[in-house]
Amino acid sequence: MPKPGPRLRLADVAERAGVSLATASRALAGREGVSAEVADRIRQISQDLGYIANPYARTLAGGASSTVGLVVHQVDDPYFSEIAGGVIQIADEQSLLVQICHSGRDPDHELRQIRHLTAQQVGIIIIAGSGYTDARIEAEAREALSAYRRTGGRVAVIGRHSLGVDAVLPDNEAGGHALATHLLSLGHRRIAIAAGTPGLTTVVDRQAGVASALRQHGIDLDDLPIVHTDFTRDGGKAAADRIVQEHPETTAIVALNDAMAIGVLSALRARGISVPERMSVVGFDDVSVAADLAPSLTTVRLPMTDMGRMALELALKPAAARPRRRATGQTLMIRDSSGPVPR
Repeated sequence: MPKPGPRLRLADVAERAGVSLATASRALAGREGVSAEVADRIRQISQDLGYIANPYARTLAGGASSTVGLVVHQVDDPYFSEIAGGVIQIADEQSLLVQICHSGRDPDHELRQIRHLTAQQVGIIIIAGSGYTDARIEAEAREALSAYRRTGGRVAVIGRHSLGVDAVLPDNEAGGHALATHLLSLGHRRIAIAAGTPGLTTVVDRQAGVASALRQHGIDLDDLPIVHTDFTRDGGKAAADRIVQEHPETTAIVALNDAMAIGVLSALRARGISVPERMSVVGFDDVSVAADLAPSLTTVRLPMTDMGRMALELALKPAAARPRRRATGQTLMIRDSSGPVPR
């Protein structure tokens, strides 16, 4: 049997598994063309043999240039591009390269990306974006990252609660509370929520913050229209159309991210519904274009570039006995898209 160590080759893994070199490569990269049973067996054998262990240790311990794998949900969403900017800033300072992967909020695709980055022997993996309420999904990602860390890889996440690694955690619940409190202070009670994709912990947390503010005013969240669509601009447009058609009495819409809020504003403009005179709209994140929209968007500001910097800084620190947590804080940015409830 081959001995674990820096001289171990992919061919050794393939030989032990009784498969071709190409099959072993596809399995460890998470690509299609290999059955789940065979792929799992090959990955287990690679771990048992110690394949890809020493390249991590040698690269990181020696301080040599390496690659950071950054997995984001939506590469064209300004939220993730600003996070990526922060990661790239620190990477440049440390002479690291950044490889950006797009999961499309598909947990299976995200898992394939993690395995692909592991097979490529990147030194650090950072995952940015909401976790999933399905414990099975989170357990699979946690297991894949644990296997990667056992081989010497380093990990940090942004917005994930339960992966057992260092994490930067946006103050989503506090931000949701601030948005709802703002609308309630303006007299709004007929509030609808463009909630985004169900099953995302970010949606759940932000919605929980809205619910806590409503309860303080004797309003039950379940009594409000909540429309789940994609957590994107197009999802925001679809949500606004449904709200206007099915709940015409609505006077304010809470979009649970700025991409959706931009879609909401677009849909309302197309229908000739004035903002904020007839309908107030608020978002969440404060992406760079939020202040330049017409009307400018009331939203919760998260320090997205700093979040990216914080995540890579955590990953570069020596491993700790327990996962480290970094809260981001949040700030309510009141702009032109919110106003008093119409008379």
